[in-house]
Amino acid sequence: MSQNATVAACGAETTPENVPDLSHRRRWWILLVISLSMLMGVLDGTIVNIALPSAQHDLGFSDADRQWVVTAYALAFGSLLLLGGRVADLVGQKVTFLVGLAGFAIASMVAGAANGFAMLVIARAVQGLFAALLAPSALSVLMTTFTDPRERAKAFTVAGSVAGAGGAIGLILGGVLTQYLDWRWTMYVNVVFAGVAFVGGAALLRRIPRDTSSKLDVLGTVLVSIGLFCLVYGFSNAETDGWGSPETWGMLAAGTVLVSVFVWWQTRAAYPLLPLRVLLDRNRGASFAALFVTGAGMFGVFLFLTYYLQQSLGYSTLKTGFAFLPMIVASSSASAVANNVLVRRIGPKPVVPLGMAAAAAGLVWMTTLDLGSGYVTQVLPQLVLVGIGLGTVIAPAMSLATSGMAAADAGVASAAVNTVQQVGGSIGVALLSTMASDAATNYLSGRDPKDPGVLAQAGLEGYSTAYWWSTAVFVLGLVVTVLLYRRGVPQHDESAAPVVHM
Repeated sequence: MSQNATVAACGAETTPENVPDLSHRRRWWILLVISLSMLMGVLDGTIVNIALPSAQHDLGFSDADRQWVVTAYALAFGSLLLLGGRVADLVGQKVTFLVGLAGFAIASMVAGAANGFAMLVIARAVQGLFAALLAPSALSVLMTTFTDPRERAKAFTVAGSVAGAGGAIGLILGGVLTQYLDWRWTMYVNVVFAGVAFVGGAALLRRIPRDTSSKLDVLGTVLVSIGLFCLVYGFSNAETDGWGSPETWGMLAAGTVLVSVFVWWQTRAAYPLLPLRVLLDRNRGASFAALFVTGAGMFGVFLFLTYYLQQSLGYSTLKTGFAFLPMIVASSSASAVANNVLVRRIGPKPVVPLGMAAAAAGLVWMTTLDLGSGYVTQVLPQLVLVGIGLGTVIAPAMSLATSGMAAADAGVASAAVNTVQQVGGSIGVALLSTMASDAATNYLSGRDPKDPGVLAQAGLEGYSTAYWWSTAVFVLGLVVTVLLYRRGVPQHDESAAPVVHM
């Protein structure tokens, strides 16, 4: 998911007496089941990126269309995640968890059996829909199962570690399945994970009393879901119809209006889908902006660098997966240092902007890659630098996004964290794909499009343009976080619910 894919924690707080004794005794087995469902979500994001070139070749869709395989999932997931959290409250965590697993597995089977581009994209969107139902339910189960603060911290640490490791596992597994079986198995493998988690969830989970005071903000859900769709569709349409198209600007204008009305409505709604108090604190607002930026930039790096490694340098899918591992390791290491050492000593204001600067520098360096670039001397250093930058931004931003939140708002804040990153990724992929496609088309103008050398160079022009635009996004993030983050070390609220990123 990568998606890269993310999950959110949603659900009402419960006391120990509200948790069935049987579930409490089985709590570590429940943690295993929830972690397995998280692993599936993370794997799906990274596996798809590795398998996408093979799927494109097999199904014959264009470079302009390929972004929708990633965007369809991220858009459905991101735009419906807040709704998924509310549904979990209204219907019950066990029901939504099991329905989410079953629906995700069925959609994965359909995606694997796709006989054309449209079928694949629709199946990916349905995957995102059920992931939006599954993700908040999974984290809610952890919150209600582990009621002791120390045990809850351990449980979320385990879940977070699984989510972090899942990215690396997905890169390798995606390469193995695509190279030795077929890209379709990158979809079918989800059925195995979902099946095991479904059996475990059905056996171990118990019905928890629902939050009867919660109501569904129907108008808010409709406004934000359609608004986000219009925005992403508008950016995506620019690749095929151009920026001068009435449809492009019409969708962008409609999306802007709908999202603006949604924000206004959240100040009037009795049960707002996203209470604005979640966003208005300066540190939290800066964190949401930082996660939006990293979502937009990170998804683009994975997508275009995957195509560069496979199509420009001729890497196999398995070799491509291993090529990304140093970036994952660098990101994880930087996350630990930034969140556990630097932010606690000097605060987020110098740390997060520094991460933005490192990511931007790595992306500028990537624009120098050509058809003769060596991995160790040229690709590897840039991957490591971008990984350090991403890790330095993401971990502190996710930690501070729910800092100081009341218990009643912790769930929706966690959902919003993952929503902005997914929507940022959707818009980022759409925008970067548009710019890359335009650059490649412009390069081909007046040249022989049948010449393999010309085509290869056109691809490099597209990738380089995408990296420059990603750089601009990170520079904007640097400016915003410098202006918004408060000076000094933030006060840590031990009672705040943690966030697990997927």
